[in-house]
Amino acid sequence: MVSSSNQRIPRIDPSLLKLRHRIGRGPFGDVWLATYHSSTNDYDQYHEVAIKMLHPVKQDDTRTLYGIDLARGILELHSKGILVLNLKPYNFLLNETDQAVLGDIGIPYLLLGIRGPISFETESWGFACSIVEMLNGTVPWHGKSADEIYDLVRKQEKPLIPSGLPPPVEKILLGCFEHDFRNRPLMKDILHVFKSSEIGGEGDGRWTELGSTTVSERKSSTTGYTEMFLSKDYLLVGDTVRSRKPPNSCKPENMDVPGGTVVGVEHSADRDGFVLVRVHGIHDPLRVKVSTLERVTFGLAAGDWVRLKEEDRRHSSVGILHSIDREGSVAVGFIGLETLWKGSSSQFQMAETFCVGQFVTLKSNVLSPRFAWPRKRGGTWATGKICWILPNGCLVVKFPVRLTFEDELGDILADPAEVEVVSFKNYPGVLKKYQHLEDIHWAVRPLLVALGVFTAIKAGSFVGKRIGRSKVKRHSGVIHSDVQHIDHTSTGNPTWLPPPVAKIIFREGATR
Repeated sequence: MVSSSNQRIPRIDPSLLKLRHRIGRGPFGDVWLATYHSSTNDYDQYHEVAIKMLHPVKQDDTRTLYGIDLARGILELHSKGILVLNLKPYNFLLNETDQAVLGDIGIPYLLLGIRGPISFETESWGFACSIVEMLNGTVPWHGKSADEIYDLVRKQEKPLIPSGLPPPVEKILLGCFEHDFRNRPLMKDILHVFKSSEIGGEGDGRWTELGSTTVSERKSSTTGYTEMFLSKDYLLVGDTVRSRKPPNSCKPENMDVPGGTVVGVEHSADRDGFVLVRVHGIHDPLRVKVSTLERVTFGLAAGDWVRLKEEDRRHSSVGILHSIDREGSVAVGFIGLETLWKGSSSQFQMAETFCVGQFVTLKSNVLSPRFAWPRKRGGTWATGKICWILPNGCLVVKFPVRLTFEDELGDILADPAEVEVVSFKNYPGVLKKYQHLEDIHWAVRPLLVALGVFTAIKAGSFVGKRIGRSKVKRHSGVIHSDVQHIDHTSTGNPTWLPPPVAKIIFREGATR
């Protein structure tokens, strides 16, 4: 099915519809046969149409049925390892007791592409879109074309969410719209928030008159990780921990805890709590904030780059570790897999770490890369800069436009198993270093050419002026010499000149 990117759903004025009789009835609404009247300047048209009349939803139902029931149903499917992948109000039905029922489960599996993987957090996006649509009465980004919405999502813009919701609900909905699904809440977290925010529930949340507004994004100010990301793992006594690296960074900003063991937990040790860590070489345990630490199990932590010991041709051999439990079971994102790979930590080894800002090129032994990769004039692989890293380890590489007549090189994808990091230390010799400098700074050659041309112009102008000045001096010298020679023949000495002038020309007025 192909649809236009700027297609709009037309709105029909209800006054143009004339209901005739009901032809069907269901728990969600009634279906009526009606006549639709449309007119132009030349003629009138009458069309026979079917109209679905939805049952009115009570205000109390919007607070409970479209949040708690849906989250509970989705969580039940997740517990069986089933992904819905098609969350939208059109697929929410009501049974005879006014409970929400999900439909069309798993069909979008047929549409999955290479940019996976998908996970249980993937559902959070569709869930939040559905809640926003049902509360606002319009779809998120209403009035935008598909292309415009795509650009907004790429820029990590979030849609407007209703105002007047309890703060925990606002916060959880914002978390659902995180670009990286690892930063989104799980359905169990969503269910907990909706249940605690229900009127008369655990949190006694208050739902005021709903409006449309945007809420500022809340992130951890110390590590750069979102609160949802940090809240998915709790530290326990006996866990091995280390200082957490900032996102998309190869090295931690500090190594206050290069490695240690948790020996004490304050309260529940959530993201805002503290733990006591025993570090080798330090007598007393350190009191460290949980959000600055990451758990290390069998030498691995969430976010590490790993490589399969036995390669599988169906997907890349290098990926990003999404989670590891205390028994060593792991979930890893690989290019070529639609879902997270599940297995044991014993099947992996540490791989080269990639981060945003690094310069990479294809390995010399790669003849046919997974994704198209540009070449330089000499036929060797070009060097690009990592500008983004997808959750499955896929690298988004940028090749800046060179000041030549070549085709423009945009962003491309790269398999981390096929590339290597390049830097000055990788290239011996001045020529190789210059070539690398030319690769990573696309304006080097045009800049040098422009500098050379500018220098040549300035040098030519300077030499031209010097030559012009010397010609003028020689010409004026000849004139003075001729005048002096004529005067000598007529007078025989320079005494005809005034004394001060004679001293200047002939040094103390000496005669010749």
